[in-house]
Amino acid sequence: MADPYATLGVSRTASEKEIKSAYRKLAKELHPDRNKDNPQAAERFSKVTNAYDLLSDKDKRARFDRGEIDADGNPANPFAGMGRGGFGGAGMGGASGQRGFRAEDFQGFGQEGMDLGDIFEGLFGGGRRAESTTGGFGSQRRSPPPRKGADIAYKLRVPFVDAAKRTIQRITLSDGKTIDLKLPAGVEDGTQMRLKGKGEPGPGRAGDGLVAIAIDKHAFFKRDGYDVRMDLPITLDEAVNGAKVRCPTVDGNVMLTIKPGISGGTVMRLKGKGFSKKNGQRGDQLVTLEIQMPEDISELAKRLEDWQDDGNPRSRLGV
Repeated sequence: MADPYATLGVSRTASEKEIKSAYRKLAKELHPDRNKDNPQAAERFSKVTNAYDLLSDKDKRARFDRGEIDADGNPANPFAGMGRGGFGGAGMGGASGQRGFRAEDFQGFGQEGMDLGDIFEGLFGGGRRAESTTGGFGSQRRSPPPRKGADIAYKLRVPFVDAAKRTIQRITLSDGKTIDLKLPAGVEDGTQMRLKGKGEPGPGRAGDGLVAIAIDKHAFFKRDGYDVRMDLPITLDEAVNGAKVRCPTVDGNVMLTIKPGISGGTVMRLKGKGFSKKNGQRGDQLVTLEIQMPEDISELAKRLEDWQDDGNPRSRLGV
C-alpha cells in the first residue's frame, strides 16, 4: 500500500503549503486531458488525489501518522505493532527486556501438538473464544474491510463568467445520470471536486468521482488572482469632456462616470465584481481606460491647427 507522503514526494514533516504545492504540480502533470494516450497517468492521478485528500485533512493525517488508519483511510491492522515476542515485542505485560511466549517454550509437557489456546485459557481463565472477533488471546485476526471501487476522473469546463459568479453547473456521469454542482468558493482553474460514491462500484463501497475544473478564457475579461481585468475603449471626446459610459462586468453592464480630461491608461476599480475568495468575499474588477482616436482625424486636425500642447508627458522618464 503506497505511502501518501511518498506518492506526493514530500517528507512527513511537510507543511500544508508544501503538500498543496506538490499536489498541484503533480495534478497538472498527470491530468487525464494531458495524458490521453497514457492510461497509467490516470491511475497515478487518482492515487495522487487520494493521497492529497488524506494529508490535507488534519484529523486523517494525524490518525495516519499514529498508525490508526491506512493510506486509504481504512482502520489499520488492530495487531500492528505486535513483535515476535508478544505485544510490542516484549513478554507478558509488555515489560521491557522480557521475551514473549514461543511454541518451543511449551515443549516437554508430555503431549505433542498441544493446543496453545488451551494453555492461554488455563492461564487467563474463561472459555475458549476461537471464534471471537473482538481481539485477545485465542481470537481470530479481524479481516480487513472490503476495498472501495476505483475513482473516476471527470473534467468540467466552466465558462469564465459562470466561474466568477459560481453559477451551478450540470455534469453527466459515466452511468449517464446528471447532477448539478455548486462551485466552491475560491474556485480556480485546476480545482478538484470529489463526488462521494460516484465512481466504480466495489466490494466495500463505490469509489468517488474526481471532477477537475477547467475555466474557459473570455473574449475581453482576464483573471488576475481574485480580480478581473479588462480594457475599456473611450472616445477622445469622452476623455476631454467627460461622460457616462456603459461598461460590461461579470454581473452585467454598469455605468461608469468619466471625469473630464482623464488620461488613457487610468484604472478604475469596481468593487465586488471579481472572483469569489475562499472566505466567500469577491475580488474587484479593474477597468483600464483606452482613449481611441477617431478613424478620420481630418476634422480634428483642422480644429487643432492653431493649438499646440506645450506639456511633456515623458518628463517623469527623464526624456
